[in-house]
Amino acid sequence: MDYLWTPWRYRYIADASKDEGCIFCAAIAAGDDVKTQIVLRGKKNFIILNRYPYTTGHVMVVPYAHVADLSAADPDTLAEMMVLSQRVHTALEHTYHPQGYNLGMNLGRAAGAGVTGHLHLHVLPRWSGDANFMTVVGETRVEPEELSTTYEKLRKALA
Repeated sequence: MDYLWTPWRYRYIADASKDEGCIFCAAIAAGDDVKTQIVLRGKKNFIILNRYPYTTGHVMVVPYAHVADLSAADPDTLAEMMVLSQRVHTALEHTYHPQGYNLGMNLGRAAGAGVTGHLHLHVLPRWSGDANFMTVVGETRVEPEELSTTYEKLRKALA
């Protein structure tokens, strides 16, 4: 059996069991967009990089309001969420030229939500073959770009 050393994933595993509050609310409160990797702030939502991305450019559009479900979000927030999704889609198109996209929400732990208390929409660029043998057989993702590089590229594209 071969092993792929991915020590950065340990932080995710170790932190998953800790209840340190909401990561999205903490990112907003920090006031340091570079450190928290918030690439764009809107009026009711912000766009943030996923720290444990499935693909390069994996972002989330997140309301400032700490609400857990679609029914709890106001219509203006949901409307802006779609506008920002469209905007980041365009930025990803120009920056990475993906062959497709996944957009989605996981509402509740049973649906796969990693953050259950704060609504967020994932936007993932996709390429043919990005679910290669490493992902399917090795249950390991290989990212070709550091998050800091992705951050700078998307900030520039969204400016």
